[in-house]
Amino acid sequence: MSGVHKYPTISFRISPREREEIEVKILVSGMSKKDYFVRSCIYNRVCVVGRKELIYQLVEEVKIMQTNIREVTEQFEQTEVPLSSEYLQDMRNECLDMLKAILWMLDGAKYLWQDGNEKSPDSGNC
Repeated sequence: MSGVHKYPTISFRISPREREEIEVKILVSGMSKKDYFVRSCIYNRVCVVGRKELIYQLVEEVKIMQTNIREVTEQFEQTEVPLSSEYLQDMRNECLDMLKAILWMLDGAKYLWQDGNEKSPDSGNC
């Protein structure tokens, strides 16, 4: 039968700001949205183990942030600032989301560089 799904769908409403934060965490995790949401809901924790490709992607994101911040700084140094407050707020939110997500990921992987007395996260959460 067409239009009949094998498994039920779960949906919920979130604010645009919450969506932005979630989207960045999904990007940083390197997982699909489905896997991210399932792990997040079931385990209430998402453990991310960095892959080389993911790290390169994060480095590129940070480079883009750096370029954007440099451009804004140069515009502030000029006499006229053609940037709207809405644009600056959006840029601030994007940078903040990315930095929070990177810190969140690094916090989840801190066991990798701690001494041997620390236990690694529960394998069910990773």
